[in-house]
Amino acid sequence: MTIPAQFDAKSVEEKWYAYWMKNNYFHSEPDNRTPYTIVIPPPNVTGVLHMGHMLNNTIQDVLIRRARLKGFNACWVPGTDHASIATEAKVVAKLKAEGINKNDLTREEFLDHAWEWTHKYGGVILDQLKKLGASCDWERTKFTMDPEMSAAVIHSFTDLYNKGLIYRGYRMVNWDPEAKTTLSDEEVIYEERQGKLYHLKYKIEGSEEFVIVATTRPETILGDTAICINPNDERYFHLQGKKAIVPIANRVIPIIFDEYVDMEFGTGCLKVTPAHDMNDKTLGEKHNLEIIDIFNEDATLNSFGLEYQGKDRFVVREEIAVALQELGNLDKIENHLNKVGTSERTKAVIEPRLSDQWFLSMEELVKPAIKAVLETEEVKLYPKRFDNTYRHWLENIRDWNISRQLWWGQQIPAYYYGDGKEDFVVAETKEQALELAKSKTNNPGLTQESLRQDPDTLDTWFSAWLWPMSVFNGITKPENEDFKYYYPTNDLVTGPDILFFWVARMLIAGYEYTGQKPFSNVYLTGLVRDKQRRKMSKSLGNSPDPLDLIEKFSADGVRVGLLLSASAGNDIMFDEELCNQGKAFTNKLWNAFRLIKGWEVSDTIPQPESSKAAIAWYGAKLQKTLVEIEDHFEKYRISDALMTIYKLVWDDFCSWFLEMIKPAYQAPIDKATFDSAITMLEQNLKLLHPFMPFLTEEIWHIIQERTAEDALIVSTWPEITSYEEKIITDFDFAAEVISGIRTIRKDKNIAFKDAIELKAINNEATDTYFDCIITKLGNISTLEYGTEKVDGALSFRVKSNEYFIPVTGSINIEEEIEKLTTELKYNQGFLKSVQAKLSNEKFVNNAPEKVLAIERQKEADALSKIETIEQSLAGLK
Repeated sequence: MTIPAQFDAKSVEEKWYAYWMKNNYFHSEPDNRTPYTIVIPPPNVTGVLHMGHMLNNTIQDVLIRRARLKGFNACWVPGTDHASIATEAKVVAKLKAEGINKNDLTREEFLDHAWEWTHKYGGVILDQLKKLGASCDWERTKFTMDPEMSAAVIHSFTDLYNKGLIYRGYRMVNWDPEAKTTLSDEEVIYEERQGKLYHLKYKIEGSEEFVIVATTRPETILGDTAICINPNDERYFHLQGKKAIVPIANRVIPIIFDEYVDMEFGTGCLKVTPAHDMNDKTLGEKHNLEIIDIFNEDATLNSFGLEYQGKDRFVVREEIAVALQELGNLDKIENHLNKVGTSERTKAVIEPRLSDQWFLSMEELVKPAIKAVLETEEVKLYPKRFDNTYRHWLENIRDWNISRQLWWGQQIPAYYYGDGKEDFVVAETKEQALELAKSKTNNPGLTQESLRQDPDTLDTWFSAWLWPMSVFNGITKPENEDFKYYYPTNDLVTGPDILFFWVARMLIAGYEYTGQKPFSNVYLTGLVRDKQRRKMSKSLGNSPDPLDLIEKFSADGVRVGLLLSASAGNDIMFDEELCNQGKAFTNKLWNAFRLIKGWEVSDTIPQPESSKAAIAWYGAKLQKTLVEIEDHFEKYRISDALMTIYKLVWDDFCSWFLEMIKPAYQAPIDKATFDSAITMLEQNLKLLHPFMPFLTEEIWHIIQERTAEDALIVSTWPEITSYEEKIITDFDFAAEVISGIRTIRKDKNIAFKDAIELKAINNEATDTYFDCIITKLGNISTLEYGTEKVDGALSFRVKSNEYFIPVTGSINIEEEIEKLTTELKYNQGFLKSVQAKLSNEKFVNNAPEKVLAIERQKEADALSKIETIEQSLAGLK
């Protein structure tokens, strides 16, 4: 068949993905093989592919394709997350654009719209992953709102409640006024922002005296219920038993004394607003203070906001500052840098808010997860430095606020039968709830209509933490065959930004429900940033469309480009040039394949010694590389594994091996060498397939016609066998000799077609096995070894070996002497500067060992060059 000059990536990608799907290579069923399982970090159902997804899923695909080649029963479970906050916000925005207010709809009507949205956009990101080459088991695709997935969540909630681990409490929570829901602590991102510090004057009741209090939020004075002072602060002893007047509100509040207040900070006086600050709430409970909540759920002011009622908190901040100035209650305003809590999803500024919420007690639950990572290392994080981050979070964990004031999600299975806060039961179904309520109240007359289900939904992460179990129905049917076979899973690939949100919680859930780890290894990828180190985002306009990149550079090119610089845990400074490098590698391999297939093959000509040597060397080099690759994969150095293969293919196979076996112009190649070349190429394709699935599968099938059972995707990973290190080091030496010959040819403009003599003094006593290669690649007519220098010859050194190429009349001796003299002076000057640095005691004592090693190597290289040049000059004079 005629092989196209250009690799047509688009048609190849479509062809082979369809072929893989048709032959069901991605699907897994339990059998007698060892399973290798990965569960995808489920992207938001409303999402589209971005660079982070590209990196994360490429790494997963590399691991799953390699496991498939190594004979494991590979199962990669895909799916999407219902993303309560993000999806509900999108649906609300869509309805608003259509003139529909969410509050005018029933819950069921709103959910109909949400499902319509999900069905329309839910599969987009998974379809995009197919363009990347992701070999997921699409028959196992899960969605966190699928009936059996929701059943697992409800079962988990009920189980934990019955164990006494879930409780309902009136607590200060993080409130997102845009999404109108509470958030867990982990969903709050603290940003440093430039704000203002307002110094306010509170009049002491019955006197003309004032106390000054500093606050960043003057609007909250309308909720003040006390002024607090340290009892040891002598400045304010006289205020014991006094009261202060809140400006604008003119409400009289007590002055309380508590050692919580830092006497050295500010004026030593603290305004206490128990409804809007966690620490203030603690003080309020201790001193039995009134609680005044001044905000509506959207952070506008309520009736306690007086004339500011209905206005946004930030508008009120400006207006109230003006009013305080006019009243004489504003002492001064200062610029102030402080950390502001923002919603991880909506970016809105968080409000501390008191409300009834559902909480999961974490103190005991976390202990097995701490032990697994930090003590027994049953679960390993890569890179290991994240152990410290993991430890800090779990050892300081607070109870998890798991309820959300949303409609999209699993509705909390708590059913109220009365008006009291404790008048509820928890059950998986309404039927079970009714029986429990009848029993609890001793009222057989209760009906389902008597029950009112809690309107809140569960935090999305409360479904995601069950993911490795629930995708195999392991929560509701733990004895099923799939769960027993595929769980625990093997590797998890995700970003460090959800180490707390998801990874730690999956470990907690896994040990709680199965007593087993959910996975063995966690590979934490870096974040993809632009060249200016900025995180990629749509708002900055610095995030390329991944599908455009695939169109431009091919899926294989993009995969290679991303992975070449994607070391675990380290951020990637993305540059399209990386993808261009991947595309160039694709072209390199394609052209190497075309070169081999373009040779005429002869059954009759004998195999040259140079080809035998080349095959022996490359076989050893391949085996050594296999050992290195295994080590990289064991340590989850995926980028290093690819780079090792990249160098093997580009440098060793394409640049050396093919040159060594290439037949003379228009001459045929012997069949033994050709067959070995194809074998070596096929081994390379196997190594590259996890990284470059499309190109490798295409070449694999052009090499020879193969059945579906013989496709590359289901072939076998190369086996590691013994090899001789000596043959590799001997060739490395020979390669330096060849480079020396080529340098002289280039410098002296000696055409390759002109054969030259080479004489050598073998001080290193090197093996002459590769002399046939030196002769072929250097076009050497004769290679002789001796003990004497050759006068009038050009020379070079490899270690202590000396090589001489006798000069011909075509070389101008005087010009050569002048050129070498100039080069000698330069190297002598360079050596002098290096030695001056190394003789500087201060430099040597303070420089890192790595820097010193580089300088010493520079000195050794310069000395070697000077010796070689001096010997060449001596031969010419």
